[in-house]
Amino acid sequence: MKTQSRRRATPARKSANISVVIEDRRWREDAALLRLIRRASRLALQEKAGAALTILLTDDARLRALNAAFRGKDKATNVLSFPSPASDTLYLGDVALAYGMTAREARAQGKSFAAHAAHLVVHGILHLTGHDHAKARDARLMEALETGMLARLGIADPYAPRPYTGPGKAA
Repeated sequence: MKTQSRRRATPARKSANISVVIEDRRWREDAALLRLIRRASRLALQEKAGAALTILLTDDARLRALNAAFRGKDKATNVLSFPSPASDTLYLGDVALAYGMTAREARAQGKSFAAHAAHLVVHGILHLTGHDHAKARDARLMEALETGMLARLGIADPYAPRPYTGPGKAA
């Protein structure tokens, strides 16, 4: 008696729809950076099949203005997330990154600009998917998710301690 093997038809997985809007031309100077941002975005959205979002790559002045308008904080910041209304189940919202702030933080933390930008994108998207870091327990969970995703991109743990090598280091 012959046995037939049956192959289950698997439905095609709908990939995420990620729009990238570049307002600050400096973001365009490195094509590999833009590819990494897209890869980081897709990875952060892997559990949200068919979801959509927009990433705004802009400058410090724009993020400061957005921070003031939407959060009441008139200061520059590195990344902002703007979730869509709960009624919209497919469009998650927007993530905005500031070039200058990202570059300064990367230098100060001894990280590459690309690695730090990818981390901020993952961090912002996790906020859109409902994660937060206001409470210590939630922060540990969010950091573990970020660290795991970044490791899959070949990026070191952004929360690992780094030795201080700045001027005036005590001997």
